[in-house]
Order: sequence, then structure tokens, then C-alpha cells
Amino acid sequence: MDEKILAAGSAPAADLFEAHRPHLRAVAYRMLGSLAEAEDAVQDTWLRYDRTDTSEVENLGGWLTTVIGRLCLTQLRSRAQRREESFESRTEAAGAGGGAEPPPRIPDPLIGRADAPDPEQEVLLADSVGLALMVVLESLSPAERVSFVLHDMFAVPFEEIAPLIEKTAAATRQLASRARRKVQGRAPAPDRDLARQRVAVDAFFAATRTGDLDALLAVLDPEVVLRADGAAGRDRRPVLLQGARTVAGQAVMFRGLSPYARPALVNGAAGVVVIGANGRAVSVMAFTVVDGAIVAIDVLTDPERLAALDLAAFAD
Repeated sequence: MDEKILAAGSAPAADLFEAHRPHLRAVAYRMLGSLAEAEDAVQDTWLRYDRTDTSEVENLGGWLTTVIGRLCLTQLRSRAQRREESFESRTEAAGAGGGAEPPPRIPDPLIGRADAPDPEQEVLLADSVGLALMVVLESLSPAERVSFVLHDMFAVPFEEIAPLIEKTAAATRQLASRARRKVQGRAPAPDRDLARQRVAVDAFFAATRTGDLDALLAVLDPEVVLRADGAAGRDRRPVLLQGARTVAGQAVMFRGLSPYARPALVNGAAGVVVIGANGRAVSVMAFTVVDGAIVAIDVLTDPERLAALDLAAFAD
């Protein structure tokens, strides 16, 4: 946080806020799926806290969570409007018919070294907040996402969430339930055993190196989903593939990348960072492994977003 901003408040107030910072960052990241926007939301929460008399607040953590929840909801609604307008413009220009859906967006990944998991990565694994789950959260409406994240991930009572989204507690409960069904159907909880996850990921890359289609099919779930985000509006179009044979056919194209794939933890799960011969990141790949089989592969290849990630730990 900007030191000048901290200086504006009293030291005790700043210390109290800093104690809640990790929690607030976690809430904002799960709400927004953007590291930069999450940090902005935390900073805006500090500004509101610093300007408000909270001496009568009995539960400061709950109060701060409510504040950041409201800020994230506003951001989600604004983002949803922009995406809808952008998608409508693109489909009209392409002559697309009705029923088309926006392409998948891969949220900002949280990346760590595979051989040195940090506390944040361990929390993500324990809470099953893999990148596949974050992708599914992107498909929820703003009200659904706020209700689900606050209640299911942070145990905020529906009675406290309801005023944020201007619904009754009963309606808020229904929104969270609807979101939960979507999440459970499209983002299954990954294996908790990282070693088992890594075995599947290593088998995937071993098969791509040799072009062994049968070996690829053996490690892929029959209904596996591959999502790749290379930035809409560029020549790199977002990709959504489903089915083991379809994904396997695409995966053999990764053969040239295999030598540059470096093991990583991506949102607490086994993944890789692909660093090209020029030392620049080519992609981040996250794998969701369930019962030893890969059920989802999420790939971020947008150069601008990759350049913004801290990948110093993977430099030679």
C-alpha cells in the first residue's frame, strides 16, 4: 500500500487494518479474479476505513468485509456491462447469430514454485480455489458471485450479504445455491495430493513430447475441458475445447513447448510456467486433476498479462 496513504491515518488504525489485509486481499481476488483490481479494492477499503468512525463497530473484520464486498460488486457490475457491450459489438461485426456466449476469460493466476509452496498457495489448495473454479466464477452474475464467495468461501451470513445486493436474505440464499450448483457441475474439487497431481501433469507432457496419442488419452478425463485465453481482440482467439480426443489432438501442438515447461504451483495446484528461449513467459498452464485424471486445462497466453506477473522465481 502507498506509504503516503498509510501516513494519513493513525498508527493504531493502520496496524488494525494491516492485520485484516490478507483476508481482504483473499476476498477481493476471489471476487474479481484480478490481482491489480483486488489491490485497488483493498486500498479503497482502507480509504473508507480511515475516513469512518468505527469506534462503535463490534466486528471490524465483518465491517471491512462488507465494505470490500460492496466495492467488488460495483466493479463486477461495471465489468459485466463492458463485456456485454464488447461481445455484442464483436458478434454483430462477425455476423454471429443468437445464442452465442462470450469466450472464456482466464483470471489472473497466483503462481509459486513447485518445490517451495508458500502459505498462500497452501490455502488455495486447501480451499480448492484452483484456476478452473476461478474461471467458473467469471461466468456467474455479479450478485451470484458476491453471494457465493462471501457465504461459501468466507462464511458471511446471508443476512449481512443481502443489503449489499439489495435482496432479501431468502433471495440471497437462492442466488448462492444457484451459483453453488454451477460451480459443482463445472469445477470439481481437485485431488488434495499434490504429488498425485504432478504425476498426471508429468504424464501429460511426456505424452506430448513423444506425440503418443494413446498415452494422452490415458491421462485425460473423457470430458476434459481445455480453455485458453490469448486476449480477445487479438489474432490469438480464446479457445474452448471439450472431450479427450479433441483436447489430445490440440495437445500434440504443445510438443515444442515441452522442453521449456517449468513445474509450478498455479492457484495451489500442479501446473507449469512455459519460459521461452528468450527468457520471456510464453504461457501459464493450470491443471485440474481428479482421481488421477486431468479434467481441466486452463492456459493463459496473453503477452501483456503474462508480462505483468511476477515470474522472477522461474528465471534462469
